[in-house]
Amino acid sequence: MSATLTTAPPSFEAAVSQIRAANFRAELQWAEIAAPRTTAQFTHAIGGGVSHLQDRNAEPDLDSAEGAGRLILLHDSNSVDSWGSDFRFVCYAQAPLELEMGDDPFIADVTWSWLLDALNKHGADYTAISGSATKTISSGYGGLAAAGTGAQLQIRASWTPCDDNFAAHAEAWAQLLCMMAGLPDAEGVVSLSAHRARKERV
Repeated sequence: MSATLTTAPPSFEAAVSQIRAANFRAELQWAEIAAPRTTAQFTHAIGGGVSHLQDRNAEPDLDSAEGAGRLILLHDSNSVDSWGSDFRFVCYAQAPLELEMGDDPFIADVTWSWLLDALNKHGADYTAISGSATKTISSGYGGLAAAGTGAQLQIRASWTPCDDNFAAHAEAWAQLLCMMAGLPDAEGVVSLSAHRARKERV
């Protein structure tokens, strides 16, 4: 968990405890994973994979083909000037995309808006957010020809939490991942299927 041999400060331990206590929906299987040790004094990471089976007793598939990602909490007292705080979140999420959606020029914008919506919905106060949303289309050749053509959606982002509600930030990441995997969400957030249906009506 720690990037150094120094004892983790109580504020970092409290933040990790909140992430562990976060409320994730049943379709998201998650586990603590090895965190990068060179990015900050102290780091903590979780990985998640989406499964429509909703089996909490199943071994977590953190590389699920339905959607997978990771969330990393960084704590470094030397990074206050660049982060605006001694804490920083870094997240990654990816999910398969229906091929026809890969032609949608706005799908990356929609995906980025899901992250902002999720943070706001869960009451996670943040600043200095940055990142990218990417759609990729790939075709298999030779030994991979059987894979055919497929599309994928990815998002990478980082932000500085402005509050002590670290569970809310973790829950926002989980919501983003589930939305990218096509799971329906609460009112106010447009799913991929709804976006596709709206596009087809135009």
